[in-house]
Amino acid sequence: MNSSCNIVGRDPANGKAIAIAIEDGVIAAIETVDGANHEYVAPGLIDLQVNGFAGLDLNDGHLTPERVRALADHMLTVGVTTFLPTLITAPEADLIHALTVIAEARRRFPIVARMVPFVHVEGPSISALDGPRGAHPATYVRAPSLDEFERWQAASSNLVGLVTLAPELPGAITYISALVQRGVHVALGHTAASPEEIHEAAAAGASLSTHLGNGAAATLPRHPNFLWSQLADDRLTATFIADGHHLPADTFKAMVRAKGLEKAILVSDAVALAGMPPGLYEQPVGGTVEVKADGRVGIAGTPYLAGAGLPLCANVALAAYMAGLTLNESLRLATENPGRLIDNRGRLAVGAPADLMQFSWQEGQRCLAVSGVWLRGEKVFSR
Repeated sequence: MNSSCNIVGRDPANGKAIAIAIEDGVIAAIETVDGANHEYVAPGLIDLQVNGFAGLDLNDGHLTPERVRALADHMLTVGVTTFLPTLITAPEADLIHALTVIAEARRRFPIVARMVPFVHVEGPSISALDGPRGAHPATYVRAPSLDEFERWQAASSNLVGLVTLAPELPGAITYISALVQRGVHVALGHTAASPEEIHEAAAAGASLSTHLGNGAAATLPRHPNFLWSQLADDRLTATFIADGHHLPADTFKAMVRAKGLEKAILVSDAVALAGMPPGLYEQPVGGTVEVKADGRVGIAGTPYLAGAGLPLCANVALAAYMAGLTLNESLRLATENPGRLIDNRGRLAVGAPADLMQFSWQEGQRCLAVSGVWLRGEKVFSR
């Protein structure tokens, strides 16, 4: 690999052409140049919640290092340069197996080590109630256990860096404090907590809300409820699934306004059927699942979702449309903001890692058309 190179593209912030000089994997200089017909260039996308993609499942109990590598390769094709493999509620042995496999993939494949800084464990300490539990299997929901968490870390060389839980469970507040003391990010999600429990969790160090507005009961008191409490608590940054299916446009727009652009993050929450051709699929969770042409993944013949079917590059485009954001504002929710959790990645700035993507997009389009991706200045994908 050459130690230096230049990438030319349009800056999403102002539309002007820029030349990005890269030396030894880091952005060395950014200069305005002549030219207006270039594609956009931006930091690579950062996805904090990926359960699978293109038929590759992280949660089916049969994970291999090769599958993790294949998933990383697929992520590059949709502009994602950093992602958190997300493991959902399961028996402890299954979680430890998956964590061990992901750790092995990081050891064997440098591209996985670069793209996967740590793992997101979503559960198993979530609400057991129908609605808040979402698609997580009720059988394996359990109270938080620091001993179990330590076994996860021992098996994976401390690979768990984000945990989503319901703060109303017995022992949850103490557990949150213990994880934060260990440098682990804690998110609130799949919860039926009271406002008091939400604020107590934030005081204990919880800093995120996982896919706010989803993983919730179908009906709630108008006020107070845990949605208002999480929107109001400035200690919590909210993640959102902006795929046009999980949140109506008005809801998403109002929630982003409430949190502010500083405290909002886009996630795909993509499942294994994301990116698959439209049709009916038999799944271990959900039974017969239908993938539609617009990316909706639902339980066939019902109004219920069975996961998220669009990559983060589509969420960026749809978020701009739904919330009236500029392209640059929407990109920030999928680059700089999540990057604060991961070594300040996701910035187009001198000294930042040269994890970049080139893409085309026009207002109204439902997805960014990714044409090139670089990791540490090395081109790893070209369409």
